[in-house]
Amino acid sequence: MHGLIDRRDLIAALDQAVDKHVTVISAPAGSGKTSLLQAWAARRRQDRRIAFLSVKPGQHDAQLFWLTLLGAIRGTEAPPPAPGFNGRAMVDKVLSELTAYGGPVVLIIDDLHELTSAEATDQLTVLLTNLPADIHAIVATRRDLPLRLHQLRLAGELAEIRAAELRFTEDETRKLLTAAGITLPDQAVTTLYERTEGWAAGLRLAVLSLAGHPDPERFVAEFSGSDRTVAEYLMAEMLDRQPPEVQRLLLRTSLLDQVNGELADLLTGSGGSERILLDLEDANAFVVSLDPARSWFRYHHLFGGLLRLELRRTVPGDVPELHRIAARWFADHGGTADAIHHLQAAGDWTDAAHLLTDHALSLTLDGQAGTVAVLLRTFPARIGEDFPGLALVYAIADLDQLHLDQADAHLDVVRAYAETTPPDQQHQLRLALASLDLLSARLRGHFDSVFEQVDALPATAYGQTNAEVALGNDLRAIALLNLGVTQAWSLRLAESEKSLSEGAALAHDIGRPYLEVACLAHLGFAVTGRSYALARQHCENAIAQAALHGWDAEPVIAPAQATLAGLLISAGEFDRGEEWLERARRATEAGAEPGVRLLIHLITAMLRAARGRLPEALAELGAAEQMRARITGKHALTSRVTGWTIATQARLGEIDQARATLAAVDDQLAAAGEIRTAAAVVRLAEHDPAGARRELRPVLDRAAPINPYATLIEAHLLDALACRDLGDERAARAALERALQLAEPDRLIVPFAMTGARELLTALPPHGTSHAALITDILDAVHGDSPTSTTPPEPVEKLSPTELRVLRYLPTNLTRPEIATELSVSLNTVNTHIRRIYTKLGASDRSSAVQRGRDLRLLSVGRA
Repeated sequence: MHGLIDRRDLIAALDQAVDKHVTVISAPAGSGKTSLLQAWAARRRQDRRIAFLSVKPGQHDAQLFWLTLLGAIRGTEAPPPAPGFNGRAMVDKVLSELTAYGGPVVLIIDDLHELTSAEATDQLTVLLTNLPADIHAIVATRRDLPLRLHQLRLAGELAEIRAAELRFTEDETRKLLTAAGITLPDQAVTTLYERTEGWAAGLRLAVLSLAGHPDPERFVAEFSGSDRTVAEYLMAEMLDRQPPEVQRLLLRTSLLDQVNGELADLLTGSGGSERILLDLEDANAFVVSLDPARSWFRYHHLFGGLLRLELRRTVPGDVPELHRIAARWFADHGGTADAIHHLQAAGDWTDAAHLLTDHALSLTLDGQAGTVAVLLRTFPARIGEDFPGLALVYAIADLDQLHLDQADAHLDVVRAYAETTPPDQQHQLRLALASLDLLSARLRGHFDSVFEQVDALPATAYGQTNAEVALGNDLRAIALLNLGVTQAWSLRLAESEKSLSEGAALAHDIGRPYLEVACLAHLGFAVTGRSYALARQHCENAIAQAALHGWDAEPVIAPAQATLAGLLISAGEFDRGEEWLERARRATEAGAEPGVRLLIHLITAMLRAARGRLPEALAELGAAEQMRARITGKHALTSRVTGWTIATQARLGEIDQARATLAAVDDQLAAAGEIRTAAAVVRLAEHDPAGARRELRPVLDRAAPINPYATLIEAHLLDALACRDLGDERAARAALERALQLAEPDRLIVPFAMTGARELLTALPPHGTSHAALITDILDAVHGDSPTSTTPPEPVEKLSPTELRVLRYLPTNLTRPEIATELSVSLNTVNTHIRRIYTKLGASDRSSAVQRGRDLRLLSVGRA
C-alpha cells in the first residue's frame, strides 16, 4: 500500500514492550492499533514466529474464539467446533502448542473488544498469566477489558500502550501528507494536526479528501472551522469525492460485517464490485481483505460505523430491503446465523423466528450455542407469544446447558403449539419433540421413558424439502445416540452396540462428525461385555477420530477415555490407565451427564483399590453414588458402585457400616452378583468363611446376574480365600485356577489386586499352574516383583519376568514390531528376548516355542 509512513518511535516502543510477557494496546477506534500491529509484525517475522488473530465482530462463542486462535497458532484453518466446550482444557492445549514450537512466539490478538463471552475472557486471563518464558502476547482493544492482569503488572511483566502514545506528531503528520503526494504550507499542516489532534483515522480521512483536491488550503481552512465532528466532516468530504458507483457500494454494503464481490453486486444492483473493493484496499482506504485470495473484505470498524450513519441519513427507506437481500444470500450460502441477524435487522421477526427454529439444533451442533442465545435475546419480548415455536430453540439451549427443568417446560409449550400448526409443519415439530424428549429423558436417567419414546419417533414424511430432510437426519442421529447410550447404561449391551453403530454410520453419511464421535465414544463401553480387546479397539478409534477434529479434550470423548482407562487398569497397566483417566476428568470439568461422571468415579475407585489406597477408593465410590442418585432409572453400574462400597468398607474394618449399607439394598439389587460378592467380603471380614461360600454360591452357579464377567473372577477368588480359611487347600487351588483361567484371555489383573490374592498366588506349588506369565504380571502390577513359585521345571532354564511377557504374545498373530509396540519397548529388545526364549525352551522357531511353553504349563492352552 502507498501513503504510509514509518513510525519508528512506535515500532521501537513495541519492541521494548515485547521484552515483557504481555502487552496491552488500548485506544479508541481509529487510533491506528491494527496498522501498528501489522507494521511491527511485518518487520519481526524474520526472527520469531507470529500468530495473528483479528476477533470477528460480535464473537459470542468462547469455543469459536479459541478454535480460531488455535488455527492462527498452527497456521491452518480453525478446527471444527463441537457442543460441550471445555475451556480450561483448550487453554492447556493452546499452551501446549505454543510450548511445542520450541522457539520465541508472539501471539497477537486484535479487536479483542469484539469478544463478548465472559467465559472466554476469563479463560484468556488464565492463558495470559501462564505463558511460557519465550512466548509473548499482544492484545489490542478499544476499551479496557476485565482480564485481571494485576499480578503481571505488579511483577513488571505487563506493558501498556495507550491512545496518547498512538497519536501522530506534527512531524509525522507532515510526512504522511508528503508520502501521499500532498503539499501544504506549514501553517495548514499545523492547522490540520491541531484539528485532528493527531488522530490516525482523522488524518487518513483527510489525506483521502485532499488527494487531488483543487484547493487543499481552502479544504483545511473550512475543515478547521466546521462545527461538525472531525469524523463526520471528513467522511462526508471523502464520500463526495468518490465516483457515484464507489459511493453506492460503500454505503449499501456498510451494513455487513464482511463482504465479497458477489454479495456487493447484489446489494448495489450492478457489477464490478470486487474490482472496486480491491482498488480501495490498494489505496489504503479503510478496506481490509480477510483471506489470502482477497475475496472477502471488511471496512475499518470506525469507517463502517460512519458509513452506516450516512446510509440511514440519506436513504433510510432502503435499509430493510438491503438487510433482506443480505439475509437471502447468507441463507443460500450456509450463513444461517448471519441470515437470521439480517432478518432481525429488517424487522422480519416471524421469518427470523422460523429460520432460527429450523436451524437452532444445527447451529448448536456446530458449536454456536452462544450465538443462538444472543439471537434469542435479540427478539422483542412479544415474539414468544406471537411465535411459540421459539420455545423449541429455548429448549435446545437449555438442554445444551443441562438446565433440564427449564427445557421440559419449553418442550411443553412446543407440544401445545404443535397441535395447532398446519400439517406440513407438524411433522418436523413432532420429530424434534420426540428427539429432544429422548435427550432429556436420557440426561435425567429416565431410561424406561427413553425406550417408550423411541418408538414414537415419526418416520420421514413424503415431499420434504432438503432442509427438512437435513434436520430430520440430525434428529435421527441424535435419537440413535441417546437410545444407544441409554441401552448401554441399562446393560442392554448388544442393542446398544447396534444403535450406536447405526448412529455413527448415519452421522458420517450426513457430515456430522460430532455426532459420529459421540456415538463412537460410547461404543467401547457397549462392547465390554463381548470382548475387552474389541472394546479397547473401539475406544482407541473414537479417540483418534476426536483428535482429528481437535476434540481430544472435549466432553464428547470422555466416555471413550474413561472406558479405555478402565480396560488398561483392569489389565494391570495402572500408570497408562491413570493417564487416560486424568484426561477424562479434565474433559468433564466443565460439566457432563451424570452417567459419564459416575463411570469416571467408579474407575478411579477401582484404581485406588487396586493400589491398596482404600480410603481414597471409598471417597470416589461416595462421589459415584452421588452421581447415581441424580439418575432416575437404575444405572447398569449401580450394583458395581454399591457392591464395591460395601466390600471396601469391610476391608477397611468398617464392618457395622458395611452391614448397614448392605441392609439398605433393595431386594432386586440384593440378588445381583456384585452384591453377593460384597456380602461374601463382609462374611470373610467377620471370620465366617462358610457364610461367605453360601453368599457366593448363586454367583458361581451363574444364577445371579453379573456385570461384567470380572465379577465372576472376584467370586472365584473370594471362594478360594474362604476355602483356604476353612483349611481346604485343594479346593482353594481349584477356585484360584478357575479365576486364572477366566482372567487369562483378557489378562485381567484388577480382581486379583482388589481381593488380596497375593498369598494365594505365591502359595501355588511349582508346576501347579499353566498361567505363569499371567501370575508374573499380576504380582508385578501389585507389588513389583515375581514369585519364585513360577519357576519352570528342570531342565528348562528359568525365564525372566520380561521374557514371560514376551512369551505370552507368541501364540498371537502379532508381528515382532507389534509386540514391541504393545510392550512399549524397542524391536531390538523384543528380538533379544525371543532369542533367549528359544534357547531356554530348546525351541527352533515360534510355533515350537509356543508348544514347548504349553507343555511346560507356562502358557494356557486356550480360553475356557
